[in-house]
Amino acid sequence: MIRSLHIQNYALIEQLDILFEPGFSVITGETGAGKSIMLGALALLLGQRADTKAIRQGTTKCVIEAHFDLSCTPFIFFFQQNGLDYDEDCILRREVYASGKSRSFINDTPVQLSLMKALGDKLIDIHSQHQNLMLDNEGFQLDVIDILAHHNDILQDYKQLYRSWIDAKKALQKLQDDAEHNKADEDYIRFQLNQLQEAQLQTDEQEALEHEEEVLNHAEDIKSALFQSLQMLDGDEHSLLHVIKECHSSLQSISNVYAAAGELADRLDSSFIELKDIVEEISSKEDEVEFNPQRLDEVIERLNTIYALEKKHHVDTVSDLLAIQASFEQRLKSISSSDELIAEMTVKCDHLYQELLKIAGKLTKNRCDAAKQVEQCMEKNLVPLGMPHIRFKVAIEPRKELDENGMDSVRFLFSANKNGTLQDIANVASGGEISRVMLSLKAMLAGESRFPTIIFDEIDTGVSGEIAARMATMMYDMSMGGRDNELQGSIQVISITHLPQIAAKGSVHYKVYKKDKEHETVSQIRRLTFDERVKEIACMLSGEKLTEAALQNAKELLKV
Repeated sequence: MIRSLHIQNYALIEQLDILFEPGFSVITGETGAGKSIMLGALALLLGQRADTKAIRQGTTKCVIEAHFDLSCTPFIFFFQQNGLDYDEDCILRREVYASGKSRSFINDTPVQLSLMKALGDKLIDIHSQHQNLMLDNEGFQLDVIDILAHHNDILQDYKQLYRSWIDAKKALQKLQDDAEHNKADEDYIRFQLNQLQEAQLQTDEQEALEHEEEVLNHAEDIKSALFQSLQMLDGDEHSLLHVIKECHSSLQSISNVYAAAGELADRLDSSFIELKDIVEEISSKEDEVEFNPQRLDEVIERLNTIYALEKKHHVDTVSDLLAIQASFEQRLKSISSSDELIAEMTVKCDHLYQELLKIAGKLTKNRCDAAKQVEQCMEKNLVPLGMPHIRFKVAIEPRKELDENGMDSVRFLFSANKNGTLQDIANVASGGEISRVMLSLKAMLAGESRFPTIIFDEIDTGVSGEIAARMATMMYDMSMGGRDNELQGSIQVISITHLPQIAAKGSVHYKVYKKDKEHETVSQIRRLTFDERVKEIACMLSGEKLTEAALQNAKELLKV
């Protein structure tokens, strides 16, 4: 449950600190005093998107912080799963800056806003007036039935299997589309593949052929240069090798009397050996190089074949052509095996569908059982709330196709009159009737959903008098665990109300009010003493002018 709330620089709130108690609490105040602002701040803390306009004028940031008591709720797994330090005194803090930036903290650890929202959704259920519109939402109606059917494990298994079935259907459709497309292009693909296969391409041949073409085109120049080099190195008695040999002999002749000459002669000998090797290699290269017009034509023709294929397929290398060839081979293989693959995937889809039908059937049975429970409980709760002839029915009808929640379409049908025709509740129920229906649903769900805290924002819209008092009793019973032990464990219930009958039922009473300061007006809240409660409820009964009768009525409502 929520233990305390701190709001700073949010809208009309300069600074607000409030301590909450277990059980049933009420919050009252004039219209515009700031009750909705306080709820807005709390929603911001629980993950709602921030609006910088909400920051109090003249300040740079607003801060909302709340302490929650988690001692009676199993939240430790959530904290472990998300790598957070667990403490029974859990602190949520949100900071929103005028620059548009926002920071979120759980137990002083910075977290993503999505994680803050995930935790907030488990801590508090805020029922505002616009949520009454959810009665027209089939998803909400189905959720109510599923919660009371206690089959969350079965539902999760179904949803996982449903996703597998959808994926299998998509895969089957792709196989069918690809097969249809490939079969239409089969002749074209086969022609292109045959052309590439006939070319018998080799990975590195383009570079080798281009080099060979260059050599063949310049064969005469290359052969002439090699011959010239060979003549200069070893052509006659004036060639380089002959001169080096003579130098070597001269140096060797004086090596006995001049040791340095011997070392130089050895070095010349090494150079002579290296040059001799070069001469032999040049001679070999000269023999290899030959002007061969026929071979040049063959190389050019082969290169033209490669260039034509590259241009046709918009690539630059033989490797790319070989990749295209492999792709064509794979497509033809797929075409030949597509019927088999489609048949296998069809069997898989049919198998998954049959499994889905089995689980969906279990969901339907559980929902039908839960629907009877809902009908009985709603009539039991609504009759004391001024609907003696209430008829409430949960219509469960099969869908044309399975969806992610099963095969069931759920509708809440309603009639407040004994002989009235049952119709969709959102179409026939008045505002006051919808308020009572929603309160009854929340009371029924409270023990199932295990929300530690439920906040009702003017759930009493459209009702008054004795009916309001009975609604207050229902909220009080929710906070105490329910009448006749219907709900296991207590729930913290907070009601924002304009009705004295509801305000009087609260164990704790808070008042929101405006206070004028020198340059601004701010919203504040305080917990009322007993005497202040009497006066506040008396004002709610009679208006600004307090009368003795109003005071007596207030005391009577408070059971004094």
